[in-house]
Amino acid sequence: MSELTPLAITALALLREHSMHPYEMFQLMVQRHDDRLVKVRPGSLYHTVDRLARQGLVRATGTERAGNRPERTTYEITDSGRAALADRLAGLLGQRVEEYPLFPLALAEAHNIEADEVARLLENRQLQSRERLEQLRGGVRKLGAREVPEAYWIDVAFAIRMAEAELDWLDGLIDRLRSGDVAWDHHDVDWNPFDPDFTRLIKDTP
Repeated sequence: MSELTPLAITALALLREHSMHPYEMFQLMVQRHDDRLVKVRPGSLYHTVDRLARQGLVRATGTERAGNRPERTTYEITDSGRAALADRLAGLLGQRVEEYPLFPLALAEAHNIEADEVARLLENRQLQSRERLEQLRGGVRKLGAREVPEAYWIDVAFAIRMAEAELDWLDGLIDRLRSGDVAWDHHDVDWNPFDPDFTRLIKDTP
């Protein structure tokens, strides 16, 4: 059996709540802003549920039709689905894996752009990140007012802490770029990126 994708994890988690058809699942994911965590498209969700059914992790329980709408098949999670979901979550929670996000890659290659331009671009990123951070904080306030148990939004708390840390770090980097504290003209620096000692140093960096 193939490893559960992020969308499959979300689908199984929804079906643990109660039986539903894929369109209802899609609506719930949009309402709960699950697109912060997984890429949500109706077509890919239908394909995911169909694959889970072929794997025996969910099963169809019936179909319904409302007006002129197409028939919609309702699914429920199986015991195998519950076990697969628990196993996948345990692995993701307990073991660190490299996820290869794009921003660290951009930082690693930022020296290919002029320092002033990098600082300008990072300031633009900061503005967007601050807006997103306020949205997250506002969401937490609403959840608290509705007395939603914290266990259901610890991912939001994590996102807030990570955003705060990134903004704090960017403040310092932008100041150093603007002041010239970061040596940027690498052509004047006396080092050879193909030197074995340099390559070993980069490889051993955590």
